[in-house]
Amino acid sequence: QLQLEESGGGLVQPGGSLRLSCAASGFTLDRYNIGWFRQAPGKEREGISCISSGGRANYFESVQGRFTISRDNAKTIVYLQMNSLKPEDTAVYYCAADFTGYGSTGCNYGAMNYWGKGTLVTISS
Repeated sequence: QLQLEESGGGLVQPGGSLRLSCAASGFTLDRYNIGWFRQAPGKEREGISCISSGGRANYFESVQGRFTISRDNAKTIVYLQMNSLKPEDTAVYYCAADFTGYGSTGCNYGAMNYWGKGTLVTISS
């Protein structure tokens, strides 16, 4: 069965770094777009980054230049490297997958079919 599991969340002070991992099982990453989402307390869930099955990355402007998404298809893991973290980044972070077939070039955040359970990231002094 297709499953996603996030890990790497925790507590970090402002300006620090953290790397999240999204481990996939039951399917191969090279036919899926993988997106990272987050939901802060009292706010709606928002898509912040996505990497297409063809390997192209997309970022929401609030994380552009600070976060980097990457994928290792052999290990079936997608990473989100987060640098220069701010208190506003505090949220539960989710990864999600969208079956597109090989070689997609863009991401549709609203089309994700499979979701992990999330990992909590807290930015505080």
